[in-house]
Amino acid sequence: MLAESNEYQTDPLIEPFLDDLWAAKGLSDHTLQAYRSDLSHFDRYLNKQGSSLLSTSQAEVRDYLALRVEHGFAKTSSARLLSSLRRFYKYLLAKKLIEVDPMAMIKPPKLARKLPDALSEADVDRLLSEPNREDPVEARDRAMLELLYASGLRVSELVGLTLDQMSLRQGVVRIVGKGSKERLVPFGEQAGAEIEDYLKAARFELLKGKASDVVFPSKRGNMMTRQTFWHRIKLYAQRAGIAVHLSPHTLRHAFATHLLNHGADLRVVQLLLGHSDLSTTQIYTHVAKARLAQLHQAHHPRG
Repeated sequence: MLAESNEYQTDPLIEPFLDDLWAAKGLSDHTLQAYRSDLSHFDRYLNKQGSSLLSTSQAEVRDYLALRVEHGFAKTSSARLLSSLRRFYKYLLAKKLIEVDPMAMIKPPKLARKLPDALSEADVDRLLSEPNREDPVEARDRAMLELLYASGLRVSELVGLTLDQMSLRQGVVRIVGKGSKERLVPFGEQAGAEIEDYLKAARFELLKGKASDVVFPSKRGNMMTRQTFWHRIKLYAQRAGIAVHLSPHTLRHAFATHLLNHGADLRVVQLLLGHSDLSTTQIYTHVAKARLAQLHQAHHPRG
């Protein structure tokens, strides 16, 4: 359905749109690549129908969506596609390249709300205690895990952290997150002590004299990838005997859920996570309530 043709040339409207999106929203390369892929696939489809991005209609958009359903594409994938198309056609309208938005009457598919997998506080303790402080790599990982759980950072924010973003004295990190929004995130004494110990010894051993401003460098002295750190998390979870399904954001989810379990205000958690929309944070209240219900059932005399 979406195979490339030798005669196909990507519509020249796509790259200026992505440049505009990057300048206005500060989106990551990963997100921009997803937009590029969505628009290119739709453009190829239209090309085979003798149509184009500028001349397409609501009917063609609906036909394309129906074809995706036939080919088994997930609803989440189609929802992302629709987001890409909506932004693209708003851009074309603003540039006065089209007069009618073909996305105006297209409704997104209803998605089941997936609750993030939650680690218990006992699981977190086991995970964070697993790395060996005597090994430079594991000392780094231990400091990273402590900071991740103490601050709720995204993994991409953690691996990209530089020395000038961190203040051990004040116990905060300065993060520039999605959409170039800056926030100050505190971390506790335990994470601070672990990071300080790591900076005094293990970091120098990892760098081997190489100059770097990255707080948590790889063994080669470069910035670690998200994928590498994700593999490290899975290694420690396996060693600790943790059976819960893990994702790269598991500790971020645990951070939010455990804060709410202990009475934190939802809007405070929103600020710490860097969510622009409170509804994004509210999903953690469902996890927290589910955990509290389990505790009530297990320990209350009439549970």
